[in-house]
Amino acid sequence: MPENKNATVHGTVAEGFEGVREEFGAFVAGEADDPGAQLAAYHHGRLVVDLWNGDSVTGDSLTGVYSATKGAAHLVVALLVQDGVLELDKEVAFYWPEFAAEGKGSVTLRDLLAHRSGAVGADDGFSPEEYADDRLLAARLAGQRPFWRPGAGFGYHALVIGALTGEVVRRVTGQSIQEIFEERIRAPYALDLHLGLPEELEARYRPVLPMLPTEAQQAELAANASSPQSLVGISFGSNGKEPLDLVDFINTRAVRAKGQASAGGVGNARGLAGMYAAVIGGVDGVGTALLDPGTYSEFSRIHSVGRDLVTGGEDNTFGLGFQALGQSYRPLGADAIGHSGAAGALALADPRNGVSYAYTRRRFAFPGGAAPENERLIAAVLRAAVAV
Repeated sequence: MPENKNATVHGTVAEGFEGVREEFGAFVAGEADDPGAQLAAYHHGRLVVDLWNGDSVTGDSLTGVYSATKGAAHLVVALLVQDGVLELDKEVAFYWPEFAAEGKGSVTLRDLLAHRSGAVGADDGFSPEEYADDRLLAARLAGQRPFWRPGAGFGYHALVIGALTGEVVRRVTGQSIQEIFEERIRAPYALDLHLGLPEELEARYRPVLPMLPTEAQQAELAANASSPQSLVGISFGSNGKEPLDLVDFINTRAVRAKGQASAGGVGNARGLAGMYAAVIGGVDGVGTALLDPGTYSEFSRIHSVGRDLVTGGEDNTFGLGFQALGQSYRPLGADAIGHSGAAGALALADPRNGVSYAYTRRRFAFPGGAAPENERLIAAVLRAAVAV
């Protein structure tokens, strides 16, 4: 494999975390094409890893984090449950009566957060304008029939889960998920993670780049391609008149400006790792844990496991709004939570080890979702955290 000409690693690591820098450097040197990667980690609220590589990328650069956005959106829901504003076992229709249409009346907020509602898309798809706007998505989804009997199984609500939970939040509080995230999470901790990127920060945005698969990878992608009318096609926006292009999606200013709560967030590794540090403790001496032990336990507990009806994955594991990551990444504690993103990002909290971790990259990694290098990078961070 040709060496990446941009393989120089920038940034800093704390004493004892030098091995993380070596692991990150080995990865980026082996990439033939610039991934534009960032890696950050906190240990007991202290930033111990802050690294980056890539053409025009710095530690301050912002890019689309795709479904890592779901962690930010559902941290808002967790806070509202903790406050007693929302109840997990209330039907969604109690808060949002229109949602009861087409047999969805029994769906609880717990079911919705665990990807068990069946409301993964629309029969005739959505337009790009609708995908950019949670309010438009919610209005269409309210009257949509579910694609399986609610509760019979689970499937990844890839591009709509934030619109669904966001409408519940709006009906109860009068505010959007994006507004509450800004007031209660982003601004107090000065996080570089935005559900609605202000125009004045656009200069720091680095567009997402498409995957550059090898011939063998192209053949594998073609062999595994799904029908636009399959559950995965419906969930990922392939069944509309204008099939959704995920690269164009986040590179569109309207999506970034509205901060679509399923996949429209913009940020960097520092911002994502800082958010999860705030979940389990303070950030550089600021604040205490956002979630109390009881709330964290409820949201991290596995609710859906086994075969995902949308992706077909046999080992997907969801808590409430978050992916339960302890099963996927064995060095992590059993109650680690977080979320991956389509281009390769992954961000998480691991309270048993006192670690929060985030990785971002501009260029889509094969085959999509959390990039394979996360496994090695997480292991390196955990080795250092346990040893110091």
